[in-house]
Amino acid sequence: MQDYGLVSIITPTWECASFISEAIQCVQSQTYINWELLIQDDCSTDGTDKVVQNFKGDPRIKYECNVQNSGAAVSRNNALRRAKGRWIAFLDSDDLWEPEKLEKQLRFMVEGGNKFSYTSYLEIDNDSQETGVVIRGPKHVSKLGMYAFCWPGCLTVMYDHQAIGLIQIADIKKNNDYAMWLHVCQKADCYLLDEVLAKYRRGRVGSISTYGYRTMIKWHYKLWHEAMGMSLVVSLFWTCVNLVCGVYKKLFFLSASKSSSQSPYRT
Repeated sequence: MQDYGLVSIITPTWECASFISEAIQCVQSQTYINWELLIQDDCSTDGTDKVVQNFKGDPRIKYECNVQNSGAAVSRNNALRRAKGRWIAFLDSDDLWEPEKLEKQLRFMVEGGNKFSYTSYLEIDNDSQETGVVIRGPKHVSKLGMYAFCWPGCLTVMYDHQAIGLIQIADIKKNNDYAMWLHVCQKADCYLLDEVLAKYRRGRVGSISTYGYRTMIKWHYKLWHEAMGMSLVVSLFWTCVNLVCGVYKKLFFLSASKSSSQSPYRT
């Protein structure tokens, strides 16, 4: 197998002792073996650290704990500063990858000359059972398209660290993954590898999918106003665009089967 260079996998953790083993094992099962898993714990009290200790025999797994509980944005920032790889990938502590995820995505990026990419993924429940829902997105997402909506699922994203550089985002409690893509898209368009290579655990406590529209509107506004430094009017504009595109995504990019058909829409 061709070696495309080291992949740094960013995994923030908090109170995830019941899920973290499965996430680590799916990384260890990757057909591409040149990776480092950077686990950045946010002062968990449920024994997450003890679970990770069970994997101490694998030197590619590197655990660090924040000095104090700080949230996902700070945790991702801390892990990104530790990264040594050419490639940056993301896997939240309760999500999963298919064994060929890294290998296929790296080949897609290198052969296509892509610096920023994402893949399709499916939803699972808290028992890791597939719900039958598959999420895709536009084949090409420009800077304007990324402003319109957060098309990539965090667990599917990979970018070229050499081309993009170090990303550090504002300390916002929600939508901090979207804030990262808004920074990355300043330097590279994003391209879809339309294969289902990851599994997103929907409905877990604290995920955006468990909250109502009013709360989601507030978090989107905070993203644009606080994290991106935009004016009130511009922040409200992009919040409205996000909501409209969110409906569009549900209509055209969510399916109840693994059909490869999708809208020809390009952003």
